[in-house]
Amino acid sequence: MTPEDPSAHVDMMVAEIPGHRPLMLDLRLPAGASGPVPLVIWIHGGAWLSGTNKHPAPPLAGARIPDRLLAAGYAVAAVTYRLSAEARFPAQLHDVKAAVRRLRADAPELGLDPSRFAVWGESAGGLLAALIALTGDRADLAGEVGVTGVSDAVKSAVVWYGPSNLLTMQAQAHPEAPMDHDAPDSPESLLIGGAVQENPDEARAASPVTYATAQAPAIRLVHGAEDRIVAAGQSVELHERLTGAGAPAELRLVAGADHCFVGVPVGPLVDDALDFFRRTIGDASRKGTDHDKIVSNGF
Repeated sequence: MTPEDPSAHVDMMVAEIPGHRPLMLDLRLPAGASGPVPLVIWIHGGAWLSGTNKHPAPPLAGARIPDRLLAAGYAVAAVTYRLSAEARFPAQLHDVKAAVRRLRADAPELGLDPSRFAVWGESAGGLLAALIALTGDRADLAGEVGVTGVSDAVKSAVVWYGPSNLLTMQAQAHPEAPMDHDAPDSPESLLIGGAVQENPDEARAASPVTYATAQAPAIRLVHGAEDRIVAAGQSVELHERLTGAGAPAELRLVAGADHCFVGVPVGPLVDDALDFFRRTIGDASRKGTDHDKIVSNGF
């Protein structure tokens, strides 16, 4: 993406927060789009300690996710959020909600269909994607960052290997896990500002399972079965909570895959996500969706 590309909006301002770096996003539109197009909002990972909206995690780089989305007829917005060294949760959720509102508020000028927004996040960004999907338009979680008075709800979400319950991460940890999620210096503890088990209320507030209800939009959870960083049990737990509540959740466990799907080809998993988006928000050529036909699908 280059500033000269007429289909790109680089470093679009989301909000200026006193004492913090500005929140920005990059937006790209599919070539030759005629009329409002559906939007997929990409949320990067990095343990809430690092990461950027400019480049994917190295194991995902070869999959060319933004280009695949554009070729399928979707606009793509890569967003930023404050990291845990900059602010504690729920600042990260507030920042991504602000990006959703900014894009929806300017949807007519940007060529976006405001009724067909979806999110896609990986790892730490997966937790945020799940939270965005599960807390849409909740006034108590909206925050006051950027544009207000606009819906921050989305129609569907793809969550790749994201944490779902900070309080059970260590109990579910892979036998070869390189970290103690309950330690005071774990990424999860740093996110909430204290050791996870010593701050259960804060941990629950940052956990997607807390917000699982029958009103949840369609969510597809995809997780490496051999993930040593965020155990696959996290996606299994969220899937069970959602389907138990009657929500349209889908789960795929990927045999032989570690975190970031290391150990397996990522391309077919991008295909999997594109198929889900076609079913839930359509594409540039098809405004209708199969949202009502989605059922729980574990495999």
